[in-house]
Amino acid sequence: MTTDEAFFTLYSDLPRLGPGSDACTREALGRLPSLPPAPRVVDLGCGNGRQTLALAEALRTHILAVDLHPPFLQQLEQDARARGLQAFIQTRCQDMGALDLPHQSVDLLWSEGAIYHLGFGPGLTRWRPLLAPGGLAAITECTWLTDTRPAEAVEFWTEGYPTMGTIEENRAAALAAGMEVLGTFTLPPSAWWDDYYTPLLERARRLAPTADETLRQVIAGAHRETDLYRHHGHAYGYVFYLLRRPT
Repeated sequence: MTTDEAFFTLYSDLPRLGPGSDACTREALGRLPSLPPAPRVVDLGCGNGRQTLALAEALRTHILAVDLHPPFLQQLEQDARARGLQAFIQTRCQDMGALDLPHQSVDLLWSEGAIYHLGFGPGLTRWRPLLAPGGLAAITECTWLTDTRPAEAVEFWTEGYPTMGTIEENRAAALAAGMEVLGTFTLPPSAWWDDYYTPLLERARRLAPTADETLRQVIAGAHRETDLYRHHGHAYGYVFYLLRRPT
C-alpha cells in the first residue's frame, strides 16, 4: 500500500475530512452580507462535501464543488441525491490552484480546510480574480491563536505547515492579496471532535489489527495529531476568514 492509498483508506467514509460543522458553516454564511439573487457559488477543495450540502440547503442555488480526489466527489454526489440536493450541486475534478473558471464569474467562494495546500496569501492571490467586484469569500485556515506556543505544537506545525500564521498575519495577507476582511471567528473544539477526530480515531481502531506498515504509520500520525490538539488546542485552531473583493 502506498502512502496515498493508506491515507485515503483511513480517511474515507468519515463524516468530515477536517475540522468543521454544519453550524459553523451556517454561522459563516449568516455573517456575510447579502448575496445577489441566484448567486454563483464555488466550493474549492470540497472533499466529501459536508459543507457543500449545508450551503446547498441554505442557499438553494447552483454550487460548483471542486476537488482532486474522485472518490470524495462521488461520495458528495451520492449524499446530494440522498438529500434531494443533486439539482444544486455540480462536481468537478480539478486542481483548485489551476482553475479554468472565467475571471469575475463567482459571487461566493467557499473553502474549508483546503487553502493550506496553496498557502493562505498565495491562495487568495490566485482566487481573487475569480470573484466578481464585491464578491464574497469564506475560508477556514489553521491559525496560531497565542503568542506563547508549546514546543510540541511548534515542532509539529513547523514540519506540517511552516507558514501557518496568526489571525493578524492572515488578515494582513488578505489585505495584501486585495481582499477586504469583514470578520473572523474561531471554530470551537466541538468542530474538531464531533465529526472529525472522534470518527477518525474509531476508524483507526478498526483498521489497526489488519494494517500494513504504511497504514500503521498513517494511523500513528493521526494519533499524534489528535493527541496534540487534546493537549495544546488552546494554542491553535481553525479560523473562518470572511472576505470581500472590493468593488
